[in-house]
Amino acid sequence: MKFQVEDVTVYFPYDHIYPEQYAYMLELKRALDAKGHCLLEMPTGTGKTIALLSLITSYTLSKPQNPVKLIYCTRTVHEMEKTLAELKVLHNYQVKHLGPQAQILAVGLSSRKNLCVNPTVLAAENRDSVDAACRKLTASWVRALAAENPNVPTCEFLEQYEKAGSGAVLPPGVYTLQDLRAYGKQRGWCPYFLARHMVQFSNVVVYSYQYMLDPKVAGIISKEMQKESVVVFDEAHNIDNVCIEALSVSVRRQTLEGARRNLSKMQHEIERFKATDADRLRKEYNRLVEGLAQGGNLPLTDTWLQNPALPEDILKEAVPGNIRKADHFVHVLRRLVQYLEGRLETENVEKEGPVGFVASISTHAGIDQKTLKFCYDRLHSLMMTLEITDTDEFLHIQTICDFATLVGTYTRGFSIIIEPFDERMPHIPDPVLQLSCHDASLAIKPVFDRFQSVVITSGTLSPIDLYPRLLNFHPVVSRSFTMSLTRDCICPMVLTRGSDQLPVSTKFDMRSDLGVVRNYGRLLLEMVSVVPDGVVCFFVSYSYMDGIVNSWNENGILKEIMQHKLVFIETQDVVETTLALDNYRKACDCGRGAVFLSVARGKVAEGIDFDRHYGRLVIMFGIPFQYTLSKILLARLEYLRDTFQIKEGDFLTFDALRQAAQCVGRVIRSKADYGMMIFADKRYSRHDKRSKLPGWILSHLRDAHLNLSTDMALHIAREFLRKMAQPYDKAGSVSGRKTLLSQEDLENMGESIADEMLR
Repeated sequence: MKFQVEDVTVYFPYDHIYPEQYAYMLELKRALDAKGHCLLEMPTGTGKTIALLSLITSYTLSKPQNPVKLIYCTRTVHEMEKTLAELKVLHNYQVKHLGPQAQILAVGLSSRKNLCVNPTVLAAENRDSVDAACRKLTASWVRALAAENPNVPTCEFLEQYEKAGSGAVLPPGVYTLQDLRAYGKQRGWCPYFLARHMVQFSNVVVYSYQYMLDPKVAGIISKEMQKESVVVFDEAHNIDNVCIEALSVSVRRQTLEGARRNLSKMQHEIERFKATDADRLRKEYNRLVEGLAQGGNLPLTDTWLQNPALPEDILKEAVPGNIRKADHFVHVLRRLVQYLEGRLETENVEKEGPVGFVASISTHAGIDQKTLKFCYDRLHSLMMTLEITDTDEFLHIQTICDFATLVGTYTRGFSIIIEPFDERMPHIPDPVLQLSCHDASLAIKPVFDRFQSVVITSGTLSPIDLYPRLLNFHPVVSRSFTMSLTRDCICPMVLTRGSDQLPVSTKFDMRSDLGVVRNYGRLLLEMVSVVPDGVVCFFVSYSYMDGIVNSWNENGILKEIMQHKLVFIETQDVVETTLALDNYRKACDCGRGAVFLSVARGKVAEGIDFDRHYGRLVIMFGIPFQYTLSKILLARLEYLRDTFQIKEGDFLTFDALRQAAQCVGRVIRSKADYGMMIFADKRYSRHDKRSKLPGWILSHLRDAHLNLSTDMALHIAREFLRKMAQPYDKAGSVSGRKTLLSQEDLENMGESIADEMLR
């Protein structure tokens, strides 16, 4: 269908649109017009992705004189492929209506592991090994050697791609990762370097958050992007955590041992070059005297990681004299490693700010702040000079230089925390030194400053007013949308006590109470006896889930549950969990029904959908608070309180409830779907906790569904399932609650109703 949103003609590839999609487009368009940033929360299963893509691509078509580039950031490769598949449908529709002028180029960009087509490189098992295997065949010096000696192996796909020169381009179209690999194989070109090259010419680019937020990767991929781009962060409820991880580094004993091995190998290489090619080291020295900024542009195949600090914080000046010589630099790194080893030999938890830590390094190891600041760039230069290709073996020394550069660059927003063991396992010594970033706004600030519009969107952004404070920006639009439904297909309930009227909670002083464990078990048992198909349960942590399942097993509850449905459990092993999920789905498909026991902050809680018969009920056992004794969390809470005036309790509750909402939101993925959500903890009955849930869940949470016991919840579940089994009016034309709008409806609505929808 084709309709107007203010002065833009929107091309939408389906015959009907949801009212909330239309309202979402209106708000998005206002943010684009204002050239500002926005926060938009829209329930899962309401077509958020297609609404975004339709509006932004149509907006570009309506303004051909200054086209807008769309950079769409997703969290997982699976989400990236889903987005590109949606875009393909939309693009075909636009070309059908507008002809060649609607043609665009859209590419997905991922790591070599997902794009490489060279079988020898793909034989490596993990991402770092694949990257290193690629460099062994594609580094500029390897290719220079191969030009003289044909026996030196190179990558035929890269050679063919380079040979094609300026002719190596992608024709217009939408390319998923699979399409890129297929095109690369067909032409004999390297899909990874082809996609990297085409990113700057594409109208739409889809890639992971790290390509935009992690300075090491963003410095290579995203620095080409023009200012007139619109950046979308989809599923962005955890965006503050991604920002923090991008600027945090952990150093363990293994890291330091590996770094020592790396330094010995480097020293050996330096000695070899001194004997055979001293001129190369001299040239590098001269270049460093002039300054790294004059290093020139590296060939595409030689760039792998940029400086871990943010671009505006990097000094564009000559490298300090004491580390210009390769020998001296290696010696400085040895002293740094030795100093860090000494710091790990602690019996107590230590916490320090960057300024104090740098002063301590200067006193004990004689390394000043400026030298630390340049460690990463100097290491990069040395690895180039020494022609090191097996970069996966040098990850340890890269981590140390990462750490040194960050600690030498930033004086606030970070803490150095040294812990002699994990508090949850105090009898096992496992010292770790962590440079922990507390300020999420640091990593995202360059994105807000550089691009004209940044869209942060997800199904769970409540309470929405906390994000501008956490990320330190001012959105021009901040909106939360509800779901328009013809029937109440979501049934949230708050369960506060068992059938024996004993309260249930995962509060620390109650969680191991046998009454709570038994009541949780009885709740699940009663529910599996009446709910058909799939039931998904989320626990607050792996250790709590293990403890509860063991108790259920000992007192026979698990056996009783398994008489109704098969039980599958998420573990910390990705392969085991994937297998368990597959078997869970098979059990649901064949009508046997199944229960999936999972963890609120695990793999399943984020990207896995339990739509239709795979999830008719989700039980959230407890409130998934973070481990509140974690030193890193405590340091971050202190920073948020002092810098942004965010109270500790407010942040912890916000963080726990966005996670809970994310878990229960897995159950409803479209309007034809239906499902129940049980929040099983007495604390959900408190208004200050419950009010932090997204509006689209709260709007269905009736007063009669608060403060329930197990038998009351069972009665409500039976009634709800009976109601859902009735035929219903999908479009809402009979009930007068229209949930599907046709082109005609939109034309009749006019601006006044559109404004009303947004109130």
